[in-house]
Amino acid sequence: MAVAEKVRRNDKKAKSRKKQDGQWARAKRITLDKKAYEKQLRKLQAELVDLEEWVKYKGLRVVAIFEGRDTAGKGGVIKRITAMLNPRVVRVVALPAPTERERSQWYFQRYVAHLPAAGEVVLFDRSWYNRAGVERVMGFCTDDEYDDFMRTCPQFERMLVRSGIILIKYWLSVSDDEQERRFLARIGDRTKRWKLSPMDLESRARWVDYSEAKDQMFAYTDIAEAPWYVVETDNKRSAHLNLISHFLSLVPHEDVPHDEIKLPPRQKRSYNRPPKSSQRMVPMTYDVR
Repeated sequence: MAVAEKVRRNDKKAKSRKKQDGQWARAKRITLDKKAYEKQLRKLQAELVDLEEWVKYKGLRVVAIFEGRDTAGKGGVIKRITAMLNPRVVRVVALPAPTERERSQWYFQRYVAHLPAAGEVVLFDRSWYNRAGVERVMGFCTDDEYDDFMRTCPQFERMLVRSGIILIKYWLSVSDDEQERRFLARIGDRTKRWKLSPMDLESRARWVDYSEAKDQMFAYTDIAEAPWYVVETDNKRSAHLNLISHFLSLVPHEDVPHDEIKLPPRQKRSYNRPPKSSQRMVPMTYDVR
């Protein structure tokens, strides 16, 4: 069975709960304290290592997109996904604003350069959906450019899926009140103040505009081949576990057979090393026991 078909079947299983009054019926919830959260997170991170090994073994190509409002927790969940993974296999792509040269290119061109080769996973911390969000709201693109994106984005993503790429799209949703609390926390904490930019503050002022842009984006780009998955992130720890467990469920994986690893004996031969006093040593200021 093709990988893409397996992903679609897993998606159907995840959607097996019936809709009630226009909303998905809630799955049975498991309440955890912080210690239990950390234990479950570690378990999921270990399974992510298994997934990474399977991706390498089978030569899969996986793309995950993380979108959402400022402070929704995109960076935090990506950090927890990649914590124990090999950065040569699982890469995070967070592109800066396009250069003048990039603005003259086909819109998707600079993103295509970062798509995975066989045996790789790419996590986009924001993606080509900038055009449907910040560029639309802030007036960084023309109406024609926006309309062209909305028409061609589904075709572009279908092309990626047809080529064998597993494409998963997440929208991290944060409430108005929680976003305000997080913005105020950043303002009052000098270690987090770097996360604030004039664009972030302007996005707060244009809350309704961004809501409308997100709804329009979903209307055009929530396609069967690459659907959007919405993650509630007011509770960050819950969001971490919910998203990672869902991600693992969408990419079929198995244990990879490994050859037995044996540590070779240390080399033995005569060699006199220079004394440590000849080197510049970092002072032993701390001694942790």
